[in-house]
Amino acid sequence: MLSRLENTPALRWLGKQLFNRDDPSAFFDPLLAAVNPMWVRQYVPARVVALRDETADTRTFVLAPARRWGGFVAGQHVSVGVEIDGVRHQRTFSLSSSPRQWRRDGTVTLTIKRFPGGLVTNWMHDHLEAGSVIGLGEAFGDFRLPDNPQPLLYIAGGSGITPVLSQLETLAAEGYDAPVTLLYYVRSQADVIGADTLYALRQNWPALDLRVIHTEQGERPELLHAGHLKPIAQLAERQCYLCGPKGLMDLATGLLQDAGITEDQLHSTFFSVPKAALAGDDLGGEVSFSRSQTGVHSSGDTPLLEIAEAARLSPRYGCRMGICHQCACRKTSGTVVNRLTGKASGPGEETIQLCISVPQGPVTIDL
Repeated sequence: MLSRLENTPALRWLGKQLFNRDDPSAFFDPLLAAVNPMWVRQYVPARVVALRDETADTRTFVLAPARRWGGFVAGQHVSVGVEIDGVRHQRTFSLSSSPRQWRRDGTVTLTIKRFPGGLVTNWMHDHLEAGSVIGLGEAFGDFRLPDNPQPLLYIAGGSGITPVLSQLETLAAEGYDAPVTLLYYVRSQADVIGADTLYALRQNWPALDLRVIHTEQGERPELLHAGHLKPIAQLAERQCYLCGPKGLMDLATGLLQDAGITEDQLHSTFFSVPKAALAGDDLGGEVSFSRSQTGVHSSGDTPLLEIAEAARLSPRYGCRMGICHQCACRKTSGTVVNRLTGKASGPGEETIQLCISVPQGPVTIDL
């Protein structure tokens, strides 16, 4: 009821006059959180109901989101919000469970690897426990299953297996009978994420051909090469799904293209920003945030989102990877360079994404 009311123009106007915000219910969030953190309105709360270790540095968090969360399709991401030392941080993770689980019992899973120096991932490993509540954004992303049954090939590395787990469980539950091959690259057997799920799928789902390749066991590293693709039947007919470190994905893309796979057969999702090579000499400049009447100087390839945060502004953002478009903002003048593609914008007014846009000379942003 509250969410419907706060969408009316009158209540939005009242909230702007009283609280200087469009969502007046969020003004009461600190009070609501003190009573029950699952009642907050500014984000969708999700309670941790269970945890399980996958490997020495990877843990699965089983979450029960509030009922108003919109659900997801296999392969999508969510933004997660946590408060660390009084500061709210957001990071993006792939959902590792199937939508069927969400429909069955109202839970979803995030399978998260601890990274050296990682602020949010390490905090989640060290502090979240059953009963903890975090924020969950709506699902997004185009790493989706095909509409019609056809042969599939997955190439995943390390924690890149997480959206693949969601898709494989979904396919198995639907009785997908076209051939499905997974090449999963890990350092050693101890680094297999989702091992119980993967081996159960292999045993109970005849369509799945699972191959786990250990890259650091034995005398020589076993990296992806053309010989791994040759035994795959109907390779030229397969839709190919890639997720993992950029080096693996680049290598896989090249080998698949050499094998005759076309661009429309390739589907990839990133768990880190694939930064393009940027010419550093002409990057940076004076950045003016017009609505905030704030101006700062930037240098190098720092994206506008980080420049705004360093200036103590709080722009909206989600994935910080150029995927979700939550940080889309209007540039009124100047040129920016897209750090994913390396391409420069035009000099005039246009909508840009703060998280992947680097100033190239003076820039004015409507923020």
